[in-house]
Amino acid sequence: GGREANQVSDDYRYQDGNYEGYAPNDGYYRGGDEPAHEEDAQSDVTEGHDEDDEVYEGEYQGIPHPDDIKEKQKKRAPAVADEYRDRADLMAERMEDEEQLAHQYENIIEECGHGRFQWTLFFVLGLALMADGVEVFVVGFVLPSAEKDMCLSSSNKGMLGLIVYLGMMVGAVMLGGLADKLGRKKCLIISLAINAAFAFLSSFVQGYGFFLFCRLISGLGIGGSLPIVFAYFSEFLSREKRGEHLSWLCMFWMIGGIFASAMAWSIIPHYGWGFSMGTKYHFHSWRVFVLVCSMPCIASLVALKFMPESPRFLLEMGKHDEAWMILKQVHDTNMRAKGEPERVFTVSYIKTPKQVDEFIEIQSSTGTWYQRWLVRITTTFKQVWDNVLYCLTAQYRMNTLMLAVVWFTMALSYYGLTVWFPDMIRYLQEEAYESQVKIFDEEEVSHFTFNFTLENQIHRNGEYRNDKFIGMKFKEVRFEDSLFEECRFEDVTSSETFFENCTITSTVFYNTDLYEHKFINCRLINSTFLKEKEGCHLNFEEDNDFLIYLVSFLGSLSVLPGNIISALLMDKIGRIKMIGGSMLISAVCCFFLFFGNSESAMIGWQCLFCGASIAAWNALDVITVELYPTDKRATAFGILNGLCKFGAILGNSIFASFVGITKVVPILLASSALVGGGLLALRLPETREQVLM
Repeated sequence: GGREANQVSDDYRYQDGNYEGYAPNDGYYRGGDEPAHEEDAQSDVTEGHDEDDEVYEGEYQGIPHPDDIKEKQKKRAPAVADEYRDRADLMAERMEDEEQLAHQYENIIEECGHGRFQWTLFFVLGLALMADGVEVFVVGFVLPSAEKDMCLSSSNKGMLGLIVYLGMMVGAVMLGGLADKLGRKKCLIISLAINAAFAFLSSFVQGYGFFLFCRLISGLGIGGSLPIVFAYFSEFLSREKRGEHLSWLCMFWMIGGIFASAMAWSIIPHYGWGFSMGTKYHFHSWRVFVLVCSMPCIASLVALKFMPESPRFLLEMGKHDEAWMILKQVHDTNMRAKGEPERVFTVSYIKTPKQVDEFIEIQSSTGTWYQRWLVRITTTFKQVWDNVLYCLTAQYRMNTLMLAVVWFTMALSYYGLTVWFPDMIRYLQEEAYESQVKIFDEEEVSHFTFNFTLENQIHRNGEYRNDKFIGMKFKEVRFEDSLFEECRFEDVTSSETFFENCTITSTVFYNTDLYEHKFINCRLINSTFLKEKEGCHLNFEEDNDFLIYLVSFLGSLSVLPGNIISALLMDKIGRIKMIGGSMLISAVCCFFLFFGNSESAMIGWQCLFCGASIAAWNALDVITVELYPTDKRATAFGILNGLCKFGAILGNSIFASFVGITKVVPILLASSALVGGGLLALRLPETREQVLM
């Protein structure tokens, strides 16, 4: 009997030890503790009882009755039973919990109000979105200077232009997925830190390969910020404010473009804004521009440290108390700003969904440190991959596929045309420049010293004897079928200058950049090349086209009216009509490009196209946020935004290849893509009246 009593006592201590840390898993917040059964036992000991209240022999030793143990085990049964329940049942219960949470959370956000807290977060996240807009323009602005500074070939220039979009594509998918598992704030900080570090580093590196790598990783970082920013901000907004204020947030992308254009215009032409260290290290003004463009990202990164995590994300993770404290902070901040500090936050508990996924943690005593980290990383990425697949399940498949087509067609036409516009303007400039070329036939020059610039000239069948070309510049000059005899070229720099089918005898080239590839089918007889210039040489006044900065500046500024209209009408006419109408109007604008035969006409049509299409971009951001549940929102946005960047890469490559060949293909391709995407968008479900799931 003693052994049995001791065994019961041990069982009780084991069960009770677990029971003390147990909380009912019904998702509701409660205060207080479980009833103290010791007081009941004490009462049984001290007070008398009748014959029905039979005394258990171990009761005076503090050992409970076996019936009490069974009762406690029954209370614990539901929590243990979850391990053996079918996953489909658990998911169904979780979805039911999420639906209840969605409606309750909407009421809580309405109680918190819209005020100082949301506006503070608006500007902090706006800086992050501004950094994304800057990143798109940086490479395009520095390319004319970087190609001279790094001696870039045409293929290298093309790769540098596309590498940023490639990084953004990978970053959007990867960091967007992680934001649904690790948190909005944490992943946004990681994203901005990566961008700031590598953008800053890229301004100092000298080699092309390292610069390319830095811009790739920088793009990866900022690409992850876009899906996180919209998911993060939307979870602090009520239903009637969401469409409007997410559209206002989109204005920061426009501000980023204006900032980049203005900084390029004011910094890059100033060649003296830099320094050199010896003959190998040069920090030119375009590198100063790259450095300045990292400032919005750094500012957002610092400000974000003072903002809280999304409470909606915390509730999805089952972290009730943290979410409650943040919501109370939002409420109190807004009430103090409104002059009502006495208003009390009335929410006492919030529904939390049933937690299905469990993160497996290896104890520190098990395995090595890298094995534990490997388990953490592989488990997290498996959960991210499950989220990706969830977006293609029957419930979301059609919406995901339709949104993918709309995002892709929008990106293909928009990014393709935004590259095509400046390329066409540059092509029109070159045509006008070539039409003014001066041609010299059969000229004979001897014993003459050239010490001035020759520009935009063609010299055919000429003869040059005992001439000196000293301290001069050649720009767009061609010598064809000409003879150079006993001449001297000294301290000569050249741009787009070539010698074709020429005979060059007894001629000295000293300290020039007239390299071998500039002599095409030429005969060099007893000629000497001494001390050739090394590297590439910048001439900002001549090689940089200020009109390109102006075009980008006006293109960014032209979206302001579209931004304002879309923000004011987003919650009135709905997301679907906004997308469809904007894309169809943009398609009509494309046809007017057939009449763009001058620089001013091309700039005007570009402004019209950008202003018409921005409303579709804003509505796409809003509807993508609203169509997916909280634990899949950033993942879905990241996938679609990654597809958008893939469309940008294709658009840049395809449209640029037709510059100077034909305008028909780019215009028809862009307009047909916009019409198809706009009509398909009308089949998407309207989300204006629904709560954020």
